[in-house]
Amino acid sequence: MSDTAQAIEVKDLHKRFGPLEVLKGVSLTANQGDVIAIIGGSGSGKSTLLRCINMLELPSAGSVTVHGEEIQMKPDGDGGLMPANRRQVQRIRSQLGMVFQSFNLWQHMTVLQNVIEVPVHVLKQPRDEAIAVAETLLKRVGLYEKRNAYPAFMSGGQQQRAAIARALAIQPLVMLFDEPTSALDPELVGEVLTVIGDLAREKRTMILVTHEMKFARQVASHVVFLHGGVIEEQGPPQAIFENPQSERLKKFISSIH
Repeated sequence: MSDTAQAIEVKDLHKRFGPLEVLKGVSLTANQGDVIAIIGGSGSGKSTLLRCINMLELPSAGSVTVHGEEIQMKPDGDGGLMPANRRQVQRIRSQLGMVFQSFNLWQHMTVLQNVIEVPVHVLKQPRDEAIAVAETLLKRVGLYEKRNAYPAFMSGGQQQRAAIARALAIQPLVMLFDEPTSALDPELVGEVLTVIGDLAREKRTMILVTHEMKFARQVASHVVFLHGGVIEEQGPPQAIFENPQSERLKKFISSIH
C-alpha cells in the first residue's frame, strides 16, 4: 500500500487532561475512500480522538499524519505536545472538513455566507467561484432555497446540513463528523444521515463518531469500538455487529438494542 492511499494515520495517540488519561495509545489508519465509524459509550474518548486529528485538542503523545505528511510536534514544557509549526497545522486543517454536534454556524451570517466564508477569506478563492461552488453544494444538501436564510430561522436538521455544505466547501481530503445527529430531534436525524450516506457512496473519506448503530452498519467500511481510551475491537461492520468478540462490545451492542 502506497502512502498516497493513506488519508489519515494516527499512531499511539495519548491525551491527558490533568491526571485523567482519556486516550491511552490509539492507532488508526484511514485509507482514501474509507468510511470509519467510531463507536463506544460516553467518556470512551471518541470525540477527543477526532479532535486530536485536526489539532482542536493537542495530543499528549503520539503522532498524526494526514495524506502522508506528519504534523510536526514539540514538547510544550508541561508534559504534553504543541505544534512545532502553526502554519503547517493551518494548512493541514484546511484539508479536513469538520462537522460538530452543535452545528457551529455563524449566527450573524446567512447560510450562503457561512459556506463561502473560509474559501474566500482563508483559502483566497475568488468570491464568484466560491458562490458557485456553495450554491452547488447547497443544492446537494437540499438547502438551495434557504441560501439567504439565517441559522436562527432553520431547523436543527437544516442547520446541520448547512454545516456539512460548509465543511465540503473547502474541498477537504477527509470529512470528520463528531456525533452529527446527537443534538437533533429524532425526526430530523434521517435527513442528515441521508446526506452523509450520499457522501459515503461517493467514496469520500470519512471518520464518523456516531451513536447511530444501524447507520454505522450500513455506511461504514470499518468500525472501531473505543472503550476506556483504547480500541477494544475493530473490523468490518458485519463482524463487529454480528459477531462481536469482546464481552464489552457484546454488552455495548445489546445495551443499544
